[in-house]
Amino acid sequence: MAALSKSIPHSCYEIGHTWSTSCTLSTLQVTAGALEVSFKIYAPLYLIAAILRRRKKDYYMKRLLPEILQSTSFLTANGGLYIAFFCILRKLLGRFYPWSAGFGAALPASYIAILIERKSRRGLLTIYMANLATETVFRMAVTRGLINPMKHGEVLLFCLTASLYMFFFRCKDGLKGFAFSALKFIVGKEEIPTHSFLAEQALPVGPESGQVAGTESVSRWKSFAAFTKWLLESVCKHGPRHRCCKHYQDNCFSYCIKGFIRMFSVGYLIQCCLKVPSTFRHVFTKPSRLLSLLYNKENFQLGAFLGSFVSIYKGTSCFLRWVRNLDDELHALIAGFLAGMSMFFYKSTTISMYLFSKLVETMYFKGIEAGRFPYFSEADTVIYAISTAICFQAAVMEVQNLRPSYWKFLLRLTKGRFSLMNRKALDVFGTEASKHFSDFIPKLDPRYTVVPPEKLVHLG
Repeated sequence: MAALSKSIPHSCYEIGHTWSTSCTLSTLQVTAGALEVSFKIYAPLYLIAAILRRRKKDYYMKRLLPEILQSTSFLTANGGLYIAFFCILRKLLGRFYPWSAGFGAALPASYIAILIERKSRRGLLTIYMANLATETVFRMAVTRGLINPMKHGEVLLFCLTASLYMFFFRCKDGLKGFAFSALKFIVGKEEIPTHSFLAEQALPVGPESGQVAGTESVSRWKSFAAFTKWLLESVCKHGPRHRCCKHYQDNCFSYCIKGFIRMFSVGYLIQCCLKVPSTFRHVFTKPSRLLSLLYNKENFQLGAFLGSFVSIYKGTSCFLRWVRNLDDELHALIAGFLAGMSMFFYKSTTISMYLFSKLVETMYFKGIEAGRFPYFSEADTVIYAISTAICFQAAVMEVQNLRPSYWKFLLRLTKGRFSLMNRKALDVFGTEASKHFSDFIPKLDPRYTVVPPEKLVHLG
């Protein structure tokens, strides 16, 4: 583990901006690259969001471009100010410490940058970065032997998170906004009771079983499609359904099966759409790529994950209604936990951590409403700054513990310059900074170095 008091005498040119001897020029180059990339990210993002939200013409004329530019400025500042504070700290401290090149430089840069962003987006960005930072710290702890990772830990975390989420979903005023709408879309409005009620209180909606009508016209049987439709309707309407269940059009079996088919299709289509951009580039030269788009393993995994989550949740809820003869919000705790087992089809630490972070946020704000937790008006900006600084610390000192997707994002934002840091000189801090950069040796101008280039790696 790196000692916080240990230091190296190298200049910011020798460690950070190895492609240029000038701090000012390096900062301008990183800022210019970040500006271009940021605009390419936010312009289509805001445009697509506006189309999906069916914004009116007035929004496109007056608000779209300012919002794009504001978010672009935020991301640009995050990248450009980092390299600026990287150089400022080196000049103020006179040396590099294990915390100064990453955390120390990124903390003020991130704090200033998030203040530029719109307030409505700060919360979402904070949740994302807090989730990423938590995952990064966990990986650091595992690398240092402080924590032993639990097998299938992401599945267990998702089970616990899903259990509480579904409980809040079933409770009156438990969830609001996007979270409530998303779960309503996934599991359906039938699982939203106004309150617990006994079977005797449920209104009868007709007989639970009945005889197949035999007086229908013979012409109905002439069409195979019509017969199939009639058969499905008969199976759905006639069969076991508890009086507490609100899925009046289906029995409990078909209710679960329909839920699986619906969400399996949604998951399959989502994964297909995500792969369309990469596949479309090769579809004319390699038409076989189109088949890989349709029959990709990941498509079926996501579909199985979403489909089984819904069917297990609905099936367990129906089963508990039959056993207890009661519809109770507490059923969601058990049903949600068992439904979480569906993550075995699509294991994802990112999904588990993100949903857990959102759950913590939800519970914290509920605590504020109840008067049990204090409210900090600037908490989102502070948490964002600290979380981003932690991730930058990992990006500088131990890339192997950073989420690969975020590392690729940093490379894109800086036009690859983040990989040009002289991490061999940082190996003296004991974090294996150059583990994935063993082949990179910067070509430095001896006239601008504090330490002779041939001694850079060996001096600590």
